[in-house]
Amino acid sequence: MTTRPAPVPGTKAPLVFDVVGMDCGDCARSVERVVGQLPGVRSAAVSLGAGMLSVEAEPATDDALVPSIAGAVDRAGYTATWREPGGGRQVGAAVWWRSRRLIPAAAAAALWTVAFAVSRFDGAALVTIALYAVAIVAGGAPIARAALQSVRVRAIDMNVLMTISVVGAALLGEWSEGALVVVLFTIGNTLQAITFERTRAAIRTLLDLSPAEAWLVRDGVELTVAVGALAVGDRVRVRPGERLPADGTVREGTSALDQSAITGESLPVEVEPGAPVFAGTMNGAGTLVVEVGAVASDSTLARIVHLVEEAQGSRAPSQQLVDRFAAIYTPAVVALAALLALLGTLVSGDSGTWVYRALVLLVIACPCALVISTPVAIVSAIGAATRRGVLVKGGAALERAGRARVVAFDKTGTLTLGRPWVAAVVPFGDVSAEALLGLAAGVERHSEHPLGRAVVARALHDRVTIPETRDFTALVGRGARVTLDDDTIAIGNTRLLEELGLSAAHLAAHRAVVDEHAAAGRSALLVARLADGGEPELLGLIAVADRLRPGAAESVRAIRAAGATRVVMLTGDSAAVAATIGTAAGVDEVHAELLPADKAAALTTLRREHGAVVMIGDGINDAPALATADVGVAMGTAGSDIALESAGLILMRDDLDEVAGIMR
Repeated sequence: MTTRPAPVPGTKAPLVFDVVGMDCGDCARSVERVVGQLPGVRSAAVSLGAGMLSVEAEPATDDALVPSIAGAVDRAGYTATWREPGGGRQVGAAVWWRSRRLIPAAAAAALWTVAFAVSRFDGAALVTIALYAVAIVAGGAPIARAALQSVRVRAIDMNVLMTISVVGAALLGEWSEGALVVVLFTIGNTLQAITFERTRAAIRTLLDLSPAEAWLVRDGVELTVAVGALAVGDRVRVRPGERLPADGTVREGTSALDQSAITGESLPVEVEPGAPVFAGTMNGAGTLVVEVGAVASDSTLARIVHLVEEAQGSRAPSQQLVDRFAAIYTPAVVALAALLALLGTLVSGDSGTWVYRALVLLVIACPCALVISTPVAIVSAIGAATRRGVLVKGGAALERAGRARVVAFDKTGTLTLGRPWVAAVVPFGDVSAEALLGLAAGVERHSEHPLGRAVVARALHDRVTIPETRDFTALVGRGARVTLDDDTIAIGNTRLLEELGLSAAHLAAHRAVVDEHAAAGRSALLVARLADGGEPELLGLIAVADRLRPGAAESVRAIRAAGATRVVMLTGDSAAVAATIGTAAGVDEVHAELLPADKAAALTTLRREHGAVVMIGDGINDAPALATADVGVAMGTAGSDIALESAGLILMRDDLDEVAGIMR
């Protein structure tokens, strides 16, 4: 397994480079070899999935080594860009049709097709051979260059064997076969390269969640500074609608934060002084002053990026059986061919015949079929899955899904629909449920808060009359109020009602109902009328919660029937919400209040205790877990880009029933 070298005491942090052009295990190993042999380099490690090179330098060296490393990588056929300490990726987003392998692969395929067509005509042998030769050169040049670099560092890999085999086929006059091997091998590498680059691009988009600049508050003056320049202990101001620039603690103000991208919580989180907050989360209607608790490179969002990079790197092809086999098989075949030519010539004296036979051995022994082919059964399964709305990124994902015995679900957007809805309307006194819902909607029709929109949506769905109101006032972190005729109608939490004068005795009479809904993981919105400055009259309660996805419980039962011995739920939401949803879905275990790193760690524990794990999720916060799991399954309709790229399977119709079908 390729891992990033750990810093050695007394040395600087490793030099990190973004590398463009790597698309196979041999590519990664070639970069490691050429860089590892440079003077002053202690060790070099490549994360293929992340497109990243980490170099540990000798204590006496400094950043002057950077040009040497970049030059060595360039000579190996790739491009390395140094990532400055504390900086982000320098690699721009790539477009699939700009892949460095696409043009040679397309040209080789087109030339082979034309050559094959021309070969059907009599007297066109020379033209056919010429076209095949050009196809070999067009598609095989990158392979030959990689092979040459491997030979320079005294290594024999798949590129070396491919090059010798194709040259041997040409010497034997088998131009069509040689060209076809090049075409198939190049197309396979091209598709793999495009897939890797899409994954790397999705990882880069994570960094867009964090703003580039922040409002630094210093000595009562606001300064605009780069987020990377923030230090622990600095205080920053976050205005309504802005994303938080750093992890930290709220020191001033109250607001509601959308933390779904980080923690997976389905509902906005009310924060006040003393509450922890995370970089990349979206601020609501309030203004906050946040004390920075971690520099940009150590934020929760940055750790998510790092976790995905490392998990993707652990999925490098160098870990796969074919590459481990090829590492032994390839030099063995070359040695055997050389031995055959040498001994045959010594015994018979006929060098031509035995060199010919050695080349035949190389051609027929080349494991290119093993490298570029997929078993017919896997192809058939992928096609069947596609027709059922499941995008499969490779046969390996299907094979691992079939062996899995543990299935882990995210909650928000996976087992649930991921959006709040009105779960209950509870009137107090003589007011009817319809009138209560109408009054609540009359307040919330002016609000942008997700809970308010849920109340209005329920009122519209039930065709409840919504009264005309005026003088809307949003009370950040507490609720809102409006004027209706000569009265004031307020909706919000218990703190708001207490501020408006609701007595403890009046509230205590309904505390049991409020606590009941809170224990079930619902947000309780209290509705009250204020008249003539007297004590508020509590009219009722609107309970808002996330909703279990239709058919989720049936899907869980089907997954068990397909062979899963353990079904668990991993969520960043509160324990009360998680327990309610977990019971309704029928899962075996519930793990709540988890950050992204905690989810990945939980999967590691589940794998150790129960075996291969399938993880199903949709959000950015699920990406490390999806990449860590044996098989990651993303919800295609609502899933974030990084979740889609980290997963091996994508449910394009968000149908959880298909998970059981894939396992079967």
